[in-house]
Amino acid sequence: MANKLTAGDSRTRSSVSIFIVAGLCCFFYVLGAWQRSGSGKGDSIALEVTKSAAACSVIPNLNFETHHGAGAGMIDDSESNVKEIKPCKPRYADYTPCQDQNRAMKFPRENMNYRERHCPSKEEKLHCLIPAPKGYVTPFRWPKSRDYVPYANAPYKSLTVEKAIQNWIQYEGNVFRFPGGGTQFPQGADKYIDQLASVIPIDNGIVRTALDTGCGVASWGAYLWKRKVITMSFAPRDSHEAQVQFALERGVPAVIGVLGTIKMPYPSRAFDMAHCSRCLIPWGANDGTYMKEVDRVLRPGGYWVLSGPPINWKTNYRAWQRPKEELEEEQRKIEEIAKLLCWEKKSEMAETAIWQKRIDADSCHAAQESSDATFCNAADPDDVWYKKMEACITPYSVGKSNEAPGDSIKPFPKRLYAIPPRIASGSVPGVSVESYEEDNKKWKKHVSAYKRINKILDSGRYRNIMDMNAGLGGFAAALESPKLWVMNVVPTIAEKNTLGVIYERGLIGIYHDWCEGFSTYPRTYDLIHANGLFSLYKGKCDFEDILLEMDRILRPEGAVIIRDEVDVINKVQKIVRGIRWDFKLTDHEDGPLVPEKILVAVKQYWVIGESNSTSTE
Repeated sequence: MANKLTAGDSRTRSSVSIFIVAGLCCFFYVLGAWQRSGSGKGDSIALEVTKSAAACSVIPNLNFETHHGAGAGMIDDSESNVKEIKPCKPRYADYTPCQDQNRAMKFPRENMNYRERHCPSKEEKLHCLIPAPKGYVTPFRWPKSRDYVPYANAPYKSLTVEKAIQNWIQYEGNVFRFPGGGTQFPQGADKYIDQLASVIPIDNGIVRTALDTGCGVASWGAYLWKRKVITMSFAPRDSHEAQVQFALERGVPAVIGVLGTIKMPYPSRAFDMAHCSRCLIPWGANDGTYMKEVDRVLRPGGYWVLSGPPINWKTNYRAWQRPKEELEEEQRKIEEIAKLLCWEKKSEMAETAIWQKRIDADSCHAAQESSDATFCNAADPDDVWYKKMEACITPYSVGKSNEAPGDSIKPFPKRLYAIPPRIASGSVPGVSVESYEEDNKKWKKHVSAYKRINKILDSGRYRNIMDMNAGLGGFAAALESPKLWVMNVVPTIAEKNTLGVIYERGLIGIYHDWCEGFSTYPRTYDLIHANGLFSLYKGKCDFEDILLEMDRILRPEGAVIIRDEVDVINKVQKIVRGIRWDFKLTDHEDGPLVPEKILVAVKQYWVIGESNSTSTE
């Protein structure tokens, strides 16, 4: 009997214990929800970043151990083990690790190899914070930034002399002014784009994504923006000092890049329009390799614009001070390669010619075969990272469906949430129509939570935004606004290659490996978003290197949002403590029981020899 009573007692105590534990779990869940609802003491969730100072206030001192046990996410609030990372020397203020001028000179000049990416070894990497120049200020807000850039932010006057008669850039007091001119459009980009629009359907949403090769200060892309065309501009870091830096200071998407020996870091069939305005690229050389690379990234039905030599050489050879025989041969080669690529010439006006890539390759397939055209053998035309450019034609087929998405892409903005052809055709393994739609819902929810954390997220304060691990582009789609643009980065080690989907949505992006420096100048992004990035790179490269690169490309008083698993966030925040960011941690929007957490941060304002905040406005 005694044994039975003991067993009964034990069962009773066990039931009571379970009841108490369950009750406590419910209590803490409700408490967490109450704190996030705005009624509790924890309602400091707004991240307020002002022009004069940066303050970040979210749920402080999260106790991850309480929610997940085993001490896996316990945050050490002591700063005894913080590694303080020191500032770099002033000479590194405009350091671009993979386009370093001194390193570039060690590589061959043939085919612009020396202007391509050449990254430092692990031993050569800088482990310091890139300083801002004295007098650095927050750029003007768009659209004023299109026309004005503070001199202190990019103090280089050489282009004001070199391009004076072409209306690229003018120096006025303490600012640079950009009149909107270019080498081929000294009277302004607007008039030039009007001329193109008489042939190309620029204003109806059919042309949404554009590529500008050899972009200068990116005035073509800057003026296309108001026509709802988003342009990926690139130019090398060369004697035209800071041209890409000027573009990004203006709030125009751009990267440091060149057509050289390596394929462009973009997927096939990405752009609705490609453009070269006196970009000095030898299009007819090397069996038309560069034209064939443009063909790879040009969507069927897309347009190629070539403005400048050798177009209409009969009229212009004297002004260009070049032999007419040489120019005639250049244009002959270009016309020949365009025909081989199934491009139809739509127009030749003054010094500008426009071709359109056919939607269906079958109409000229016979001609291609009779000319012994070489087709690329690569199984995946989107596998381009550090891959050698080839003088071959990329087939139209896109995978399982064996069809090319030409006019199947809807006009923008409908295409932003329409089912992308790559997903509809099953060309992206592991991504179905249903999972794509679920992903969109998830990112609308996440971005809504971000806007509660950072009240000024879509106010225009952040113009240049980067998503370091973009997935299907859901973050950028949920943020879509004329006030901002997002550089969607798909890591080269990502499980799914989704960059083609991002372009089909009418967004832009680039492939990149975050173990290396990004192809941009310091201080070129206002906000950086990293979802699952550190989990992806765990064990592949040092978190400190990634965070230092984020700091390099982030503007003073710029914001960071890192979303990741709790154990990863814990490792990240220990490094963040030493890099002059103010940061806080917050729970997942679904509550403290979700192991995914969010770190929000603001980069402190500091410059060479100064420490106080300032702004242009």
